[in-house]
Amino acid sequence: MKKKIANWGNYPAIGADEQSFTLVRELQQKLKQVPESIARGMGRCYGDAALAPTVFSTLHHNHILGFDEAEGILDVEAGITLESVLLFIVPKGWFLPVTPGTKFITVGGAVASDVHGKNHHVDGCFSRHVVDMDVMIASGEVITCAADRETDLFQATCGGMGLTGIITRVKFRLKKIETAYIRQKMIKARNLEEVIDLFARYDQYTYSVAWIDCLKSGEGFGRSILMLGEHATRSELPEKLQQEPLSLPTKKSLTLPFFLPSFLLNRITVSAFNFLFYNKMRQREINNIVPYEPFFYPLDAVNHWNRGYGKKGFVQYQFVLPLEARDGLIEILRKINANGHASFLAVLKVFGHDESLISFPMKGYTLALDLPVRDALFPFLDELDRLVLHYGGRIYLSKDARMKPEVFLKGYPHVQRFADIIRRYNPGRFASLLSKRLQIPS
Repeated sequence: MKKKIANWGNYPAIGADEQSFTLVRELQQKLKQVPESIARGMGRCYGDAALAPTVFSTLHHNHILGFDEAEGILDVEAGITLESVLLFIVPKGWFLPVTPGTKFITVGGAVASDVHGKNHHVDGCFSRHVVDMDVMIASGEVITCAADRETDLFQATCGGMGLTGIITRVKFRLKKIETAYIRQKMIKARNLEEVIDLFARYDQYTYSVAWIDCLKSGEGFGRSILMLGEHATRSELPEKLQQEPLSLPTKKSLTLPFFLPSFLLNRITVSAFNFLFYNKMRQREINNIVPYEPFFYPLDAVNHWNRGYGKKGFVQYQFVLPLEARDGLIEILRKINANGHASFLAVLKVFGHDESLISFPMKGYTLALDLPVRDALFPFLDELDRLVLHYGGRIYLSKDARMKPEVFLKGYPHVQRFADIIRRYNPGRFASLLSKRLQIPS
């Protein structure tokens, strides 16, 4: 029986037959019965990557298979969420090597999107920390692959958006920690030039990200708040927290119970929000100790926050430009500012060097914007695409819902090799709305 499903942006939404499985052999049997499908975890990618007429939900395939506590190596079924992993590893003194801005994704999804975090300039993408993984290809065979074993399959699966097969198991390395807290530094930047200089000045920090006001013009163009962090040591905690340094206080979450009217999102309301957010921080710099959750996952505190963009949904537009293309970043931000498409969430990061087959990051600047779906948005984003390509950049597949195939082809230099590997392991059995739209493999 089909039901309506959408990913986190609520655009697009389709009718799909969603099937689940618990055991690998169960998935093998079900796979034989459908001509075409795609794997789906929590549906937290923003676009259409995990959407198809038939989807296999991995959420019941979610057990911890093994943990080497001495070495910090965790072996899990791919449907387990980062939230469940954190609940298991943090009390034991370990943390995720790389995490995106939400813990409500699966480990399989983290590999398929090859997620990055605030520490990309130091630790790269999630796949850098994968020891090995199992992938069920179109024939139903399960292949164990790694960076030095079945290398083509491994490289095309990391960031491959589920097109090589269904990831069923992942073994990966963790990061050792003393506490569940972050030593945080927040710095106000008057404009874009200053925040870029601050990124360079504080590049020794493991974690860095900036909120940026895309609507401010004049001398305050690109004003930002830079957030830096390190895992706090036990001795850095207040005395009252040192007794249980790996435990966090009980927290309450809020829920947005309904879709907000889309007319509430406009240049006036977003400009007002940006003014308040920037000016609520009265000091030039704040240094404090915070739990890891508000530092890494501030939006997870509000359940269904995506409803705030209205029933039409939103798209997240995330691009990366090379470091030498600072002028391109300025030009794109000026075009966003002049056009007035309102985004409450605008996040700027600096990527490090991370060569890969199909993953998104390159050494440079990445900007992510949440933009409500409305008239004239997509033609405007087509204009931005042209600028991104002109300056040597590309668009993130996991966030994309509308890019044209020629933009994908020009932005990713290894597309042909990626397509050749897909054909070898997946002769048309795994496909999504994204792969059809972008004509992968072409």
